[in-house]
Amino acid sequence: MRIRRIILACTLLLPSLSWAQVQFKEGSGKVEVEIDGKPFTTLYYGGDAPKPYLHPLRAASGTIVTRGYPMENIRGEQRDHPHHRGLWFTHGEVNGLDFWANELSAGRPRGGLIDTLDLHTGPGGVISGTFLWKTPGGLPILREERTMRFHAGAPNRLVDFDVKFTALAEEVHFGDTKEGMFAIRLATSLEEPHARAEGVVRTGTITAADGKTGEKNLWGKRSPWLDYSGSIDGEKLGVAIFDHPSNAKHPTYWHVRSYGLFAANIFGEHDFHGDPKRDGSVTLKSGEVLRFQYRVVIHPGDVKSAAVAGLYQKYVSEHKGGQSE
Repeated sequence: MRIRRIILACTLLLPSLSWAQVQFKEGSGKVEVEIDGKPFTTLYYGGDAPKPYLHPLRAASGTIVTRGYPMENIRGEQRDHPHHRGLWFTHGEVNGLDFWANELSAGRPRGGLIDTLDLHTGPGGVISGTFLWKTPGGLPILREERTMRFHAGAPNRLVDFDVKFTALAEEVHFGDTKEGMFAIRLATSLEEPHARAEGVVRTGTITAADGKTGEKNLWGKRSPWLDYSGSIDGEKLGVAIFDHPSNAKHPTYWHVRSYGLFAANIFGEHDFHGDPKRDGSVTLKSGEVLRFQYRVVIHPGDVKSAAVAGLYQKYVSEHKGGQSE
């Protein structure tokens, strides 16, 4: 009986023990994330970071699934789009300012600034932060409250994002542009074959919830989830992004490219539909809130063997009513 009680007690404790396997190490302008005793990613913020971003992202095996540039120069990688940093969450037109391509090296006079107001790590594998989106002159126009929950366990790596934007200016206008918003730049080997591909073999395939594949069929289209799978050094793996049903304009539009850009963006309708008269912009009055929730899944195998469709349904059932657990 005593052994049975111990087993029951351990079973009940399993969720908290799982969370205990997510460890944080805080440094100057960064937080390192370790899962199950292995490095997973690092959050960079403030200082020289033009925006908060995660770099690199790893599969449970330890394989890195994101591009190194511009943080690292890795042989065979394309050194384009220096604003594509790991995983990030910005937009190309907010009150006329570019928060997407706001790298100092790009010399963007329209570039907005994202400053960190506060950042905390906590139980449950959570990093929470408050960021201010500012004009080049330092005037705050938008407050971002972000929670990132990192999950331990195998075979997948899961990260949940819950982001609330609150308008601080009289009006905050998210303009209609394809340049946004919740984005990952994937490792070279995961790219789909494309005209600029040289040196490194590209093995990737982009797949939507309805089974359609490839940039040609999926760029600017809507889907509750998208998966980008291939192989790196012979290891089959992939990355999926889940769009929560409570998000505005669900299912989201996708700004996804064969060269490894993988982004959910509800705002770029005139680009995606090829219709200059269409307006996908959203305007918030002062104090109004716009909330987004996403899950990133880094999995072994391809979209079918990883059962990505089933993982999406599980995500939705776990987060009914838009409430994170």
